[in-house]
Amino acid sequence: MESDWLYSEDRLAFREKCLNLLLNRFGSKLSETGVPIYSTESIYNCAHDWVSQGHKITNGIIKYYETYYHGVKSL
Repeated sequence: MESDWLYSEDRLAFREKCLNLLLNRFGSKLSETGVPIYSTESIYNCAHDWVSQGHKITNGIIKYYETYYHGVKSL
């Protein structure tokens, strides 16, 4: 039985690493009212896309988020 490479243990661990990196960088940024500036959804989507594209290292993911997801603000 063939399994989906995207959800292999290695890819899930890598996705977790990507999420931690992005959440640490963008997830803790709050507005003056204490509301998160960047949506958790945009952070998760970025990590998923990064892994889905076959990346094997996190180098470049911050720039990728800033380029394609940075404008997605929390409500």
